[in-house]
Amino acid sequence: MNEPQQLGQLYLIPNRLGEQPPLEVMPLSVKKIIEKVDHYIVENEKVARQFIKKMVSSKSQDKLVINTLNKYTSELEIPSYLNACQEGYDIGLISDAGCPGVADPGAEIVELAHQKGIKVVPLVGPSSILLSLMASGLSGQSFTFHGYLPIDKNEKKRILKKLEAKSRQDNQTQLFIETPYRNNQLIEDILKTLHPQTRLCIAVNLTTNDEYIKTKSIEEWKTEHLDFHKQPAIFLFQA
Repeated sequence: MNEPQQLGQLYLIPNRLGEQPPLEVMPLSVKKIIEKVDHYIVENEKVARQFIKKMVSSKSQDKLVINTLNKYTSELEIPSYLNACQEGYDIGLISDAGCPGVADPGAEIVELAHQKGIKVVPLVGPSSILLSLMASGLSGQSFTFHGYLPIDKNEKKRILKKLEAKSRQDNQTQLFIETPYRNNQLIEDILKTLHPQTRLCIAVNLTTNDEYIKTKSIEEWKTEHLDFHKQPAIFLFQA
C-alpha cells in the first residue's frame, strides 16, 4: 500500500517596511526558509524577486515558481495556489511590506490552507501595527486596527468622532493607515476633528534611517509644521 504523500507547509514570510538591507531587520530564520523554498505566493512578483535576491543572493531565480495574489487575481485561480503543498512542496507567502495577511492580502490563502489540513507557519518580522503601538505610549492592552478611513471628508470626520468616543469609553487605542499621498490631508482632518487633549501618535518610515515616531496631544500637534506626503505612515490615537 502506498504511503499518503506528506503535505508541504505554508510559510508566512514578512518583508521589509523600507529599503534598508533586509538582514538588518529580518531574522536569520527567514533567510533559512527562503533558502529552501522555491514556490511562492506574492503580491507583486518584481518586488518579491528583489526581496528574495537580497535575502539569498545565491538562490536561482529561474527555479522559482511564483503565483501573484492581489486585486487582479481571479477567485477561480486561488484554489490552485496551494497545489504545490498538496504535492509535498513548501510554499512561502510574501507580503510587499510587513506581515502577510495583516492589512495585506493573504488571509484567504491561509484560510484555504487550514481547510486543506496544511500546516501554517508564521515567521517573525516587522509589523508597522505592532511597532507603532509599542513605541506610541498608548494602550497596548486594548486596541483596534481599522485599516483605511473613508475618503469622503464628512464621513471620515464622523468615523473619527465615533472612534474617539469608543476610545474614551473603553480606554482603547485606535489605529489606522492612509494612502501615503493623502497623509497630509488626513492629519489636517484629524487635527480639526478630535478633542484637543486626545493623544495622537504619528509613526512614519518605521525601521528605516529616517524613522519618525512622536506622540502628542491634538493641541500640541497643531503647533507643528507637518509634511508626510508620500511617506508610509500609521496613525494611532487614544482619548
